[in-house]
Amino acid sequence: MARSNYQFQKRQKELDKKKKKEDKKQSKLEAKALETDQTEKDPTPSIEDQQTT
Repeated sequence: MARSNYQFQKRQKELDKKKKKEDKKQSKLEAKALETDQTEKDPTPSIEDQQTT
């Protein structure tokens, strides 16, 4: 009967976790960049702008 190669399985699991973490980090950075672009294009009026009456 063949023996399982636990080191290989462990390494694969670690690599999968690392890849998932990097993908999540990249996704968050893209979302933040998109949010920043949205706020630059359509800034909300500040309190100072509203008090010019």
